[in-house]
Amino acid sequence: MKPVQSRMAPPPPPGIRISTLLLLLGLLALVVASFATLPLQWKAFFTLDALRTTRDFLAGFAPPESAPNFLRKTATATAETMAMSALGTAIAAAAGLLLALPASGRFGAGARAVTRMLLNGSRSVPELVWASILLVAAGLGPFAGTLALAVHTAGVLGRLFADALENTSPLPESSLRLNGAQAMPAFLYATLPQALPQMLSYTLYRWENNIRAAAILGVVGAGGLGQMLKYHLSLFQMHQAATVIIAMLLLVAFVDAGSFMLRRLLMR
Repeated sequence: MKPVQSRMAPPPPPGIRISTLLLLLGLLALVVASFATLPLQWKAFFTLDALRTTRDFLAGFAPPESAPNFLRKTATATAETMAMSALGTAIAAAAGLLLALPASGRFGAGARAVTRMLLNGSRSVPELVWASILLVAAGLGPFAGTLALAVHTAGVLGRLFADALENTSPLPESSLRLNGAQAMPAFLYATLPQALPQMLSYTLYRWENNIRAAAILGVVGAGGLGQMLKYHLSLFQMHQAATVIIAMLLLVAFVDAGSFMLRRLLMR
């Protein structure tokens, strides 16, 4: 005779907390209030006149400028935009790692609070505002744009790096310290290798974002493709602007594909 197997009742579904429900209702109320207060003219957007005007405007971009001299100028601006984003991200990664050490609480609660406040202020100011400020000190050109990307991105990466360090297991470093290792070697051999793949992934992702930001920073005179785009659009030279926009799209697609491949290699 086979023993009768008792069937356990499935666990009850988790309940919703009152605080979570109130938060969701508050977010829903904000969305409804946003639609109610903003003057969204959906009917004017989908009229035949609006569609016809948009079609005529987009048709003005065709065909893109393909003169050899202009293509060489666009290629130079593309390389400048790439260099701005890569150098700005590299400087930000180095500064973010240095700031992440006190921001992760390794030097006490006071240093953690001060560094976190510094990182919050750095990333709260948009890149365009940093570029406008640094243009006064560094002058027009890619140097100010590179510094603007570095300052803003350092605040972002510093916060992400600090969180990654805080989430690592403290046991390997504690074991090395108990066996006589100094603080810095214990950190480099035990804690940093745990957080390094995540840090590299964050850095590559921010590099993708900085490619787009570097293209926009040229609007305020920071060089690169953005400065070319602003110049030709202000003169209503739509064919030249179309070539610059295509170069932006190709650059972003190239960096996205390269960053995706690098992240896959790092996560193996």
